Amino acid sequence: MAARSQYEELARQLSAIGAIKRGLARILPAECPGGSAAVLTLLSRHGEMRISRLAELLAVDMSVTSRHVAHVAERGWIERFPDPADKRSRILRLTPAGEGVLDDLSRRSTEMFACHLQDWSDDEVGQLNTLLARLRDSFSCRGTGGCTSGKHSGDCRSRRADGHDGPYTRTPA
Repeated sequence: MAARSQYEELARQLSAIGAIKRGLARILPAECPGGSAAVLTLLSRHGEMRISRLAELLAVDMSVTSRHVAHVAERGWIERFPDPADKRSRILRLTPAGEGVLDDLSRRSTEMFACHLQDWSDDEVGQLNTLLARLRDSFSCRGTGGCTSGKHSGDCRSRRADGHDGPYTRTPA
């Protein structure tokens, strides 16, 4: 186990991540704020889904999710259609236009990181990616199905207490 001072420094470093997130937000096109980008990203990664599932993945309430969905639907980036299993519900699906927006967002963020990390080696960027994924995995072990503290096995992904697969996360995985 690391020394307490290491955890204190980690807390300081993670607090400073806000500057990086603000930098990412600044590169988003005006018509695609962060909430819209998150909706598109989740639909791309997880496929079509009900708005209730999207709200859960975004970790926001239904009213906020509905506003984000309305925004992207008005622009033709997603489509909404009746759920065959429950006609009262709607299924959300990414459109080709939405995929184009995601491609643009990916290009923008990749260029931003390439610019700011140009003095980093491929190995250093790879190490950071590995460590950030490991940190996120460590925090995904929550709830009754989580791993024992300090003994993350990765099995927790299939044992979520709420019945869904995947990690507990607010940020799209």
